[in-house]
Amino acid sequence: MRAVIQRVSSASVDVEGTISGAIERGLLVLVGVARDDTEADAQTIASKIAGLRVFNDETGAMNLSLAEVGGAVLAVSQFTLYGDARKGRRPSFIEAAAGPEAQPLFDRAVELMRREGLTVETGIFGATMRVSLVNEGPVTILLDSRKTF
Repeated sequence: MRAVIQRVSSASVDVEGTISGAIERGLLVLVGVARDDTEADAQTIASKIAGLRVFNDETGAMNLSLAEVGGAVLAVSQFTLYGDARKGRRPSFIEAAAGPEAQPLFDRAVELMRREGLTVETGIFGATMRVSLVNEGPVTILLDSRKTF
């Protein structure tokens, strides 16, 4: 499982003119699920997100977690995180899980973040979404459940 995490002042997801999820201060998390991901990958990603210290303390150092600043998560599924453009000009997505396999793991990662005490909003799985954000910093972190051990 991969996640692109952006520290935001605000973020929202619009699906066909309707806001499906919106947050103020927090993290926009784009989540991709690989074909061979398991529950353990969802647990790894959720735990890492809950514990990331990417918010500034009173000295300006990134020492505070999402819970410590009272922030929220906007989680958005994004299979294109498994796009491979090393060959040719058109990316291949063969490493990405198909929707029926990916959605339960995406949903599980969201559930696990909530169990960590986080407020989590979401987009709509599989929909064409318009994601708006104000990146704060900017701060962008890449996570891969296979590379965090």
